[in-house]
Amino acid sequence: MTRSPFSLARRLCAAGCVAAGAVLPPLPASAQDLSAEVAQAMRLTPDRERGKQGFESCVSCHRGTASGRSDGAIPRLSGQHASVIIKQVSDIRTGRRLNPEMKPYVEGAEVTPQLLADVAAYLQSLPITGSIGKGPGTALERGKDLFARDCTPCHGRSGEGLAAGFFPMLASQHYGYLLRELHLIRDGKRGNSNPGMVQVIKAYSATDLEAVADHASRLPPPAR
Repeated sequence: MTRSPFSLARRLCAAGCVAAGAVLPPLPASAQDLSAEVAQAMRLTPDRERGKQGFESCVSCHRGTASGRSDGAIPRLSGQHASVIIKQVSDIRTGRRLNPEMKPYVEGAEVTPQLLADVAAYLQSLPITGSIGKGPGTALERGKDLFARDCTPCHGRSGEGLAAGFFPMLASQHYGYLLRELHLIRDGKRGNSNPGMVQVIKAYSATDLEAVADHASRLPPPAR
């Protein structure tokens, strides 16, 4: 019997979480656990050339290289797992993720599952270029320790993420963006936060959040 990638992700994450002593975040056991839009987009065959064309309406904010803004106002999307992009955009469209700034740009009927699949595949194929915003560098050892203990079970030792589990790549993401999202997740203001992650970081101080975000921002992009 063929196992789904979600079952594989659950087993991999479970092993890592047990080893690290961290809380095991719930993972989708199958495509049926996802929204219909995400499940449909994940089943489609993407066309990266169409995705490139579809992304043209996004470049004014995310830039043509999808490198975002080093101040963290706009995240880097280049090289990110297609599954993560599909799910996050869909969650913003449906209101599961609270992002009032972006929602008007993605809630139209023209944003179809096929367009999500195409654009996500195109973004995943892009190299990670440009300047990555980093933090003050004053608590990097603390950030490294927290990341190893609490983040690696699902985001990977190198911050590479896990496509099958919809865990984003954190390596080389802008510090400001990571810090903002960590605050939103910890404080219950993101909407679609993984309950397991909320439990992991709910006791983090502001200094802890800054340290983890700073460490993750400095991780080099995974080899491709």
